[in-house]
Amino acid sequence: MSTAASAAAQGPRVSLGNLEGLRPYAALIGAAIGIVFATVLYFVLPDKAAKILIDRGGLIYPFSVQNGMWIMFFIALAELVIRWMAGRAEERQLEKRLLPEDNRTVLQAEDLPPIYRRVRDDADGRHCFLPRLIERCILQFQASRSIEQAALLLNTSMEMFIHEVDLRYNMLRYITWLIPSLGFIGTVIGIGHALSYAGEPGRFQEPTLLSEVTSRLAVAFDGTLVALLLAAILVFLQNIAQSREEHALNRAGQYCLDNLVNRLYVA
Repeated sequence: MSTAASAAAQGPRVSLGNLEGLRPYAALIGAAIGIVFATVLYFVLPDKAAKILIDRGGLIYPFSVQNGMWIMFFIALAELVIRWMAGRAEERQLEKRLLPEDNRTVLQAEDLPPIYRRVRDDADGRHCFLPRLIERCILQFQASRSIEQAALLLNTSMEMFIHEVDLRYNMLRYITWLIPSLGFIGTVIGIGHALSYAGEPGRFQEPTLLSEVTSRLAVAFDGTLVALLLAAILVFLQNIAQSREEHALNRAGQYCLDNLVNRLYVA
């Protein structure tokens, strides 16, 4: 199968640089999906479940804390999709065979310019880890003619890229913290409403006062339970996506070490 046919069979590919630019739009799409999802829950859920999940019938509905939790949850899911696609973009770099992979090739200074030009011409060369590692190591070796300096630069770059991967998940970590916080805020609001209801003049004489107050408190605490479950799901998915990017970075570093740094030769 030809290269063009193979690319067509795999579908369109979005470069890593374009993915980073799509993050604001993904957040907007996630927020829209969250609003639609909360609206669907309003019409399909029974009263008790709707009260727990979206606070249907609450004092400030549809601007309830639960609806805010769902919107933030889907914004985080959209960000996770971007991160998952970024990990796939990093893995695709290893499929391009940017470096010679046979066991007999030795690279000298005059062999490196074609490799460097190929990496620089790549669409993701300024964004993905592997092209950036190759470019840095080649430039260092051409400037110093030192294999040790190239290996040291590779190690330093790997440490910097690990930190870069970690920074990409700052927004996800914030949302994962925000959702339980919203749940606790909803609980505090629910407790306040329950106590306010119980403290109304003449209310203490009603025989249903205790059951009404406890039911309101139960709904308040159930909202926190939903928030913790959503946060647990996000933490699990975040760890999977981050592990994929870090694994792709480790493979890129190993590939660059095996097929570039260890093959360098100074006559």
